[in-house]
Amino acid sequence: MRVVVLCGGESSERDVSLASGWSVTGALLERGHEVVLVDPAAEVPVLAGPLHPGEVVGGVAVGKEPPSLAERHQLRRRMHAALTGGPVLELLRGAELVFLALHGGWGEDGHVQALLEMAGVRFTGAGSAACAAAWHKGRAQAVLGAAGVPVAERVLWRPGAADEVPAGVKRLVEAGPVVVKPVADGSSVSVHRADSLAELARLARAAAEGPSGDVELMVEPFLAGREFTVPVVGDQVLPVVEIELTTPLFDYTAKYQSGAVSEVCPAPVPDAFAYCLQEWALRAHQALGFGSDAYSRTDFRCDAGGEPVCLEVNALPGLTTTSLLPLAASGSGWAYSGLVQRIVDLATR
Repeated sequence: MRVVVLCGGESSERDVSLASGWSVTGALLERGHEVVLVDPAAEVPVLAGPLHPGEVVGGVAVGKEPPSLAERHQLRRRMHAALTGGPVLELLRGAELVFLALHGGWGEDGHVQALLEMAGVRFTGAGSAACAAAWHKGRAQAVLGAAGVPVAERVLWRPGAADEVPAGVKRLVEAGPVVVKPVADGSSVSVHRADSLAELARLARAAAEGPSGDVELMVEPFLAGREFTVPVVGDQVLPVVEIELTTPLFDYTAKYQSGAVSEVCPAPVPDAFAYCLQEWALRAHQALGFGSDAYSRTDFRCDAGGEPVCLEVNALPGLTTTSLLPLAASGSGWAYSGLVQRIVDLATR
């Protein structure tokens, strides 16, 4: 099959996406596909290819810091031009399948999926509507709560809109430490813990005065317990992974830098507890509109009493060989290339 792998892109997760793209390319070649690797935000978009089965490719390391906002603006301009006309779009239209190894930003919020849908291009993963539903954490948690998935109390706040801290935010901070993060972003970028109202106000002011300008934040209680994640591939729920942290939060640095975190699969928890997490992950997958042709990864964290709470659902989780989804797949006995082939099969069956 002729497959174009889309990776890189314009988001804060660009480096992770590039690493995923090279890993996916190697797996597709191993499975007998012809591959072209494309970064639509790069000055020269075609990174490699056409590559043929049996060829061996390398990889890239994930950077310590995401790209700056100025860099992201430039990347976004290139990406928009590439996906709306010219040789990249024609390359996508000529492929039998586009494998989306994009994470965050336009790759995960539904923009790229909508463009491919309008162009009549077949691609892996969820469609634009499901991606958009999962991307905005506030709206997603409202849907999940209505579906019976446990979620935390939360307050959405646009700090540039008023000088006064909203009463709901004050109430959360008075009850204990809180986590503040952009309501729409990925890979735990710009996630902070605040232990006081003054600290929270400082973080909010920095977000409002930063180069991104008008930003919507979500404030929710800090959960002091264990952290877990559960992927769903098609209709199959994979084993629970525990994320053992050496830092208070599973932020960008903890996720992608060696030694900051340990990931255990299957998680050392009672069967009944694992079953509950898996049931909630499947319910979250379905409630947000992910069909049997898509895949997702749902993240949970426990409160101080050990009760799990759903944090978010990831529409295009990381696909580096050491990412959480491949780790869970290995717990089901799937090789990395087998996971990639299953994602291809879901999109083409």
